[in-house]
Amino acid sequence: QVQLVESGGGLVQPGGSLRLSCAASGLIFSMYIMGWYRQAPGKQRELVATITSGRMPNYADSVKGRFTISRDNAKKTVYLQMNSLKPEDTAVYYCNAGTKALNYWGQGTQVTVSS
Repeated sequence: QVQLVESGGGLVQPGGSLRLSCAASGLIFSMYIMGWYRQAPGKQRELVATITSGRMPNYADSVKGRFTISRDNAKKTVYLQMNSLKPEDTAVYYCNAGTKALNYWGQGTQVTVSS
């Protein structure tokens, strides 16, 4: 059974930082492109960042220069370091594991940026 468990969300002031983690189990982690997506109230889920098994990152324009995605294949964990957070970053953040044939989601973790 595949599980993706996110952690690290919370309330932070504008300009602050958070680090999200996603621990995977039940899959061959190194075979998957790992990603972070987010969904704000009333909006569609959107891509934040992805990282290939070879650690090639890809970012949404809205987070470039502020967020960093990384992965530890030995720990089966993907991270999202979020700096210079803005109120518009407020959303539920979801971890994703995908191949051409398979796609899995975590349960999400809330990130709220507010003073």
